[in-house]
Amino acid sequence: MSDPIQPRGPRHRGIYLLPNLFTTGAMFSGFYAIVSAIGGDYQTAALAVFVAAILDGMDGRVARMTNTQSEFGVQYDSLSDLVSFGLAPALVLYTWSLSSLADYGQVWGKIGWAGAFIYAVCAALRLARFNTQVGVADKLYFQGLASPAAAALCMSFVWTMVKFDVPGPTVAFFALPMAVIAGLLMVSNVRYYSFKAWPKGDRVPFIWLIAAVLIVVLLLIDTARVLFAVAVIYTISGPVMTLWGRAAHRRRVRRHARVPGGS
Repeated sequence: MSDPIQPRGPRHRGIYLLPNLFTTGAMFSGFYAIVSAIGGDYQTAALAVFVAAILDGMDGRVARMTNTQSEFGVQYDSLSDLVSFGLAPALVLYTWSLSSLADYGQVWGKIGWAGAFIYAVCAALRLARFNTQVGVADKLYFQGLASPAAAALCMSFVWTMVKFDVPGPTVAFFALPMAVIAGLLMVSNVRYYSFKAWPKGDRVPFIWLIAAVLIVVLLLIDTARVLFAVAVIYTISGPVMTLWGRAAHRRRVRRHARVPGGS
């Protein structure tokens, strides 16, 4: 009699290398931002977060182009985002500015690290909520400020201040509410345009090319301030768009109520 056939063990499924390399690069950039901030090189720390944002924007596109999307990639990307856009900006802000609030007393010192923690935990909550809404959320809009945009707001501010030799402790009472507001906007119901559905076709109006060239030129002239201005405008656009939409909805309801026979 022949030997009984031994049952095969479970096959180990591999992971897609290319998109996860971009995700790893984004996480490394976030980690490097933390290391740079600990060493006092805050401009490099801010720049590293922007590099992480670029790599984070590429990994999903690469996965879709190469048809290598996976649940592992989605979860790994979220963990990378937590490091790069949650922990890194919070720690950079704290070491650069918010830690100096301890000079005003023990209570202010606690408020300083609490502000940084609020930003970090809101980033984690925002990413967790985003993961639970994948597949059902409107792709045209984000619910709440995206974590890369919140990180861009905070890090462009740090970069701008460092560039103009403004010490972090002198703007601590501005950095504190900015961190808290950015964090709360991440977990809010404020709608932000996602740009995921733009452009809709391969062709775009010629004026868009001119606008893109102007933006690139401005970035080359003064990268830090242009990034900060763009981040501020985008952050404000969410509440403005949400309030405008609610006002328009109320006007439609009132017009409908005036129509004879309207319910």
